[in-house]
Amino acid sequence: MVFSSNPLSLSVPDPTFDTWLRDSGYLEILDQHSSAAAAPSTTTTSTTTTTTTAIGLFISFFSHALTLLSLFTLNPFSKLTTDDFSGPTPSWTRSFFADHGSYSFPSGFGQARLRVNENVKRYARNYASLFVLFFVCTLYQMPLALIGMISSLALWDIFKFCSDRWGWDRYPVIGQVMVRAAQCVTAVILICLNVQMALFCALGVSYTVMIMHAAFRKLTPARQPTRSR
Repeated sequence: MVFSSNPLSLSVPDPTFDTWLRDSGYLEILDQHSSAAAAPSTTTTSTTTTTTTAIGLFISFFSHALTLLSLFTLNPFSKLTTDDFSGPTPSWTRSFFADHGSYSFPSGFGQARLRVNENVKRYARNYASLFVLFFVCTLYQMPLALIGMISSLALWDIFKFCSDRWGWDRYPVIGQVMVRAAQCVTAVILICLNVQMALFCALGVSYTVMIMHAAFRKLTPARQPTRSR
């Protein structure tokens, strides 16, 4: 009888074990393994001299700063699909925010990338809701942009009403001309009333919050295992 190799065997190298965890879907274990592997390097400087300790603190600060800067070089939407928005929204208190023990500084770029890619998929609906909230708050702080947004929506409602009233669908040329004219008027309204600035501000704030939350949020099991009776 031929026995299959045990992936949990102590003789398996760390890269092979990490690959098996990634392929098997145990990303939360891989996240804990990355944090545990980086823990000894952060504690050895406490037993050295004062000069070495200062150098170690500077290196640690510089490493953390590089890790934070590297977060904005990631593409958090690389593994995002439409199915991530079709499921139920994770709980804001138990899953999204959780408690303080659910957060930790990523040990390196690899762990930060792992967390960002996975957490963006898990909390895609939460991040989308935050973007809408930030956009509404930005419009509230910019009255002209709010007026421009309402005006553009009202313009297209009037266009739809007129199209149904006079039957522009039966005249494709006239319909296309009216659509282009409505688009030009909408663009002028949005630009003159700084709606694009409100959109850029909301995108910038929501993107920063998403990257920071996804990088610092520890990975947890996606679903709890069911007990067999």
